[in-house]
Amino acid sequence: QVQLVESGGGLAQAGESLRLSCAGSGFSIGGHVMSWYRQAPGKERAWVASIAVLGGGTTYDDSVKGRFIISRDNSKNTVYLQMNSLKPEDTAVYFCHASPTILSILDIWGQGTQVTVSS
Repeated sequence: QVQLVESGGGLAQAGESLRLSCAGSGFSIGGHVMSWYRQAPGKERAWVASIAVLGGGTTYDDSVKGRFIISRDNSKNTVYLQMNSLKPEDTAVYFCHASPTILSILDIWGQGTQVTVSS
Protein backbone atom coordinates (compact mmCIF):
# COMPACT_ATOMS: atom_id res chain seq x y z
CA GLN A 1 0.00 0.00 0.00
CA VAL A 2 1.35 3.38 -1.03
CA GLN A 3 1.19 5.74 1.93
CA LEU A 4 2.88 8.31 4.12
CA VAL A 5 2.57 8.01 7.89
CA GLU A 6 3.38 10.93 10.17
CA SER A 7 4.40 10.58 13.80
CA GLY A 8 5.93 12.63 16.58
CA GLY A 9 3.15 15.09 17.22
CA GLY A 10 1.87 15.86 20.67
CA LEU A 11 1.63 18.53 23.32
CA ALA A 12 4.45 20.99 23.97
CA GLN A 13 4.87 24.23 25.86
CA ALA A 14 5.91 27.43 24.17
CA GLY A 15 9.67 27.45 23.61
CA GLU A 16 10.00 23.69 23.53
CA SER A 17 10.84 21.46 20.57
CA LEU A 18 9.21 18.58 18.74
CA ARG A 19 10.42 16.41 15.88
CA LEU A 20 7.96 15.09 13.36
CA SER A 21 8.68 12.09 11.16
CA CYS A 22 7.00 11.00 7.95
CA ALA A 23 7.69 7.49 6.74
CA GLY A 24 6.87 6.36 3.26
CA SER A 25 5.78 2.83 2.44
CA GLY A 26 4.97 1.13 -0.82
CA PHE A 27 7.04 3.65 -2.78
CA SER A 28 10.36 5.48 -2.57
CA ILE A 29 10.37 9.09 -1.42
CA GLY A 30 13.68 9.47 -3.23
CA GLY A 31 11.97 10.59 -6.42
CA HIS A 32 9.87 13.28 -4.76
CA VAL A 33 10.10 16.77 -3.46
CA MET A 34 8.87 16.35 0.11
CA SER A 35 6.94 19.00 1.98
CA TRP A 36 5.24 19.68 5.27
CA TYR A 37 1.93 21.51 5.49
CA ARG A 38 -0.23 22.41 8.47
CA GLN A 39 -3.86 23.18 9.09
CA ALA A 40 -4.94 25.14 12.12
CA PRO A 41 -8.53 24.98 13.39
CA GLY A 42 -10.84 26.96 11.13
CA LYS A 43 -8.10 27.71 8.61
CA GLU A 44 -7.02 26.32 5.27
CA ARG A 45 -4.07 23.97 4.91
CA ALA A 46 -0.88 26.01 4.55
CA TRP A 47 2.57 25.15 3.25
CA VAL A 48 5.35 25.07 5.86
CA ALA A 49 8.54 23.77 4.26
CA SER A 50 9.92 21.74 1.35
CA ILE A 51 13.09 19.82 0.61
CA ALA A 52 14.50 18.94 -2.81
CA VAL A 53 14.81 15.41 -4.14
CA LEU A 54 18.48 15.09 -3.20
CA GLY A 55 18.05 17.12 -0.02
CA GLY A 56 20.31 19.95 -1.06
CA GLY A 57 17.67 22.65 -1.23
CA THR A 58 15.19 23.64 1.46
CA THR A 59 12.59 26.39 1.57
CA TYR A 60 10.46 27.65 4.44
CA ASP A 61 7.47 29.80 5.06
CA ASP A 62 8.48 33.03 6.75
CA SER A 63 6.50 32.10 9.86
CA VAL A 64 8.81 29.16 10.63
CA LYS A 65 12.09 30.29 9.06
CA GLY A 66 14.92 30.08 11.59
CA ARG A 67 12.89 27.81 13.92
CA PHE A 68 11.98 24.74 11.85
CA ILE A 69 14.34 22.45 9.92
CA ILE A 70 13.22 20.01 7.26
CA SER A 71 15.47 17.07 6.42
CA ARG A 72 15.27 13.72 4.71
CA ASP A 73 16.91 10.31 4.91
CA ASN A 74 16.17 8.56 1.64
CA SER A 75 17.81 5.37 2.93
CA LYS A 76 15.14 5.25 5.65
CA ASN A 77 12.43 6.52 3.29
CA THR A 78 11.66 9.20 5.86
CA VAL A 79 11.38 12.98 6.00
CA TYR A 80 11.61 14.97 9.23
CA LEU A 81 10.53 18.34 10.58
CA GLN A 82 12.49 19.58 13.58
CA MET A 83 10.40 22.25 15.25
CA ASN A 84 12.21 24.50 17.73
CA SER A 85 11.10 27.50 19.75
CA LEU A 86 7.49 26.47 19.34
CA LYS A 87 4.77 29.08 19.62
CA PRO A 88 1.05 28.66 20.36
CA GLU A 89 0.34 29.74 16.78
CA ASP A 90 2.16 26.61 15.59
CA THR A 91 -0.76 24.56 16.88
CA ALA A 92 -2.16 22.62 13.93
CA VAL A 93 -2.45 19.26 12.27
CA TYR A 94 0.77 18.69 10.34
CA PHE A 95 0.73 16.79 7.05
CA CYS A 96 3.56 15.56 4.88
CA HIS A 97 3.28 15.47 1.11
CA ALA A 98 5.17 13.79 -1.71
CA SER A 99 4.98 15.91 -4.85
CA PRO A 100 5.07 14.37 -8.31
CA THR A 101 8.25 15.01 -10.29
CA ILE A 102 9.76 13.83 -13.57
CA LEU A 103 10.97 10.83 -11.53
CA SER A 104 7.56 9.80 -10.19
CA ILE A 105 3.96 10.74 -10.95
CA LEU A 106 2.71 9.80 -7.47
CA ASP A 107 1.07 12.59 -5.44
CA ILE A 108 0.66 11.42 -1.85
CA TRP A 109 -0.57 12.97 1.41
CA GLY A 110 -0.17 11.60 4.90
CA GLN A 111 -3.04 11.43 7.36
CA GLY A 112 -1.65 14.14 9.63
CA THR A 113 -0.37 14.43 13.18
CA GLN A 114 -1.64 16.89 15.78
CA VAL A 115 0.73 19.41 17.33
CA THR A 116 -0.57 21.49 20.23
CA VAL A 117 1.53 24.24 21.79
CA SER A 118 0.42 25.78 25.06
CA SER A 119 1.50 29.18 26.31
